Amino acid sequence: MVTKIDGATTCNETERQVFETEIDMGTVHPAALEPYRVRLFVEDEIVKDAEITVGLNHRGIERIMEGLPVEKANALTEKVCGICSNGHIYNSCRVAEGAMGIEIPERAVYLRVLAEELERLHSHMLYLGHGSEVLCHETFAMRIFYIRESVMDLLYMMGGNRVQYGVSVLGGVRPRADLNLKEQQRVLETMDYIDDKVGAFAERFVSDPMVMSRITGTGELSQKQALDLHVTGPSLRATGYEYDYRTEMFEYEPFEYDIITQDGGDVRANILMRATEIFQSTRIIRQVIKNLPKGPVVTRDWEMTDAPVYKSYIEVPRGVCYHSYGLEDGKVRHSIVRTPSMSNIAAMQESCIGHPLQDAQLAIVSCDPCFTCTDRAIQVIKL
Repeated sequence: MVTKIDGATTCNETERQVFETEIDMGTVHPAALEPYRVRLFVEDEIVKDAEITVGLNHRGIERIMEGLPVEKANALTEKVCGICSNGHIYNSCRVAEGAMGIEIPERAVYLRVLAEELERLHSHMLYLGHGSEVLCHETFAMRIFYIRESVMDLLYMMGGNRVQYGVSVLGGVRPRADLNLKEQQRVLETMDYIDDKVGAFAERFVSDPMVMSRITGTGELSQKQALDLHVTGPSLRATGYEYDYRTEMFEYEPFEYDIITQDGGDVRANILMRATEIFQSTRIIRQVIKNLPKGPVVTRDWEMTDAPVYKSYIEVPRGVCYHSYGLEDGKVRHSIVRTPSMSNIAAMQESCIGHPLQDAQLAIVSCDPCFTCTDRAIQVIKL
């Protein structure tokens, strides 16, 4: 951390002001799991303005995808993120399937939903664990990480890997990701375990007066601010706005679940938002196993055709994820990936303002940012 006295200016070029002190955090900082830079402009230990810079780990995956055969390009999208890897390959396969009119077997649709909800479970628990670490409550962090291991074991069982499972392929899912009766029973038993353990964790968490006093009212983002800044996913729902893109996905039509919201838009609302959504994911997973259709898990009854740019949106653990590309001679053209953290991180610049310096990092991580996932944004500056 470097402190500069005098001369620091705001990131807002239209309203330049001079603040007493600038605090730099990053690009590598113990409170952050990924590389990014935060500039906090403070007066009397209160944050007056903030600037978050990403783009430090840009890998150019979209450009690498250009010209690759579509199946190889789809597999590459799993490398975009180490947390929501399934969401990226799932959405990338959806693009080609939509562009070429490929119908997915019903059993494969259910298995894709299963993989996506398992990913949501482990991602939300990772958020709760990381948030507890930032709160300096190691006991809570280790407790939720231990529960999360049960989900990681299921993902390993399904895909043969704990990080990149390779469940979705063009036309369905890999045969390896199909579940026999014994594996289905194991999934159900794990859901019972998660409901029990996460319920006890949440009850203990909200009854801790020290923790609740630290997170209540911290990093508030109003619903109007969230909408104006295009916040998405649980961070938007934590402001009381009832919208979940899963309601617009045909894959989720057979399942019953509630759209969870919280009021306040502060750190408390964001934490409770994700903790409560865990129970909706276990509810969906039970319905997947109970009603899992019989039949094939992948179709090869399709021909490669050229297609213009096709767009696909899905709801991933952090919000709405966008993929698009066109096809020419079986190869990918004009690939674009937009992750939900892009707009959510930008909003966290606002959530810091007006709060004590020591709460700034807590406010930033409250949106569950994935910086590496987002490191493809560019800003066009007029000269």
